[in-house]
Amino acid sequence: MEPTHVLIRPVIPRRARAGGSRQVHLPESDDAHKTEVRQAVEQLFDVGVLEVRTAWVKSKPQRRGQTAGARAWKKAIVQVREGETIPDLPWPR
Repeated sequence: MEPTHVLIRPVIPRRARAGGSRQVHLPESDDAHKTEVRQAVEQLFDVGVLEVRTAWVKSKPQRRGQTAGARAWKKAIVQVREGETIPDLPWPR
């Protein structure tokens, strides 16, 4: 799978920005696994990855008129090496 197909976009929470954390939350493809996420981050951003954790984020109920639904999404929490950061922009899409 192409690295740009594995990662969708960066989501850096305010708490991580304020604390100078080395963790970045990245929405990922539903069928990607940890090894693909690690390789994609290392290739796209030229950083070393220490740890990758994945989780499914539960969705909130949504409505469009009378149609109700919800959509969960998968995210990866990536921790990079000491002294390295993932830049905010530009996103390689």
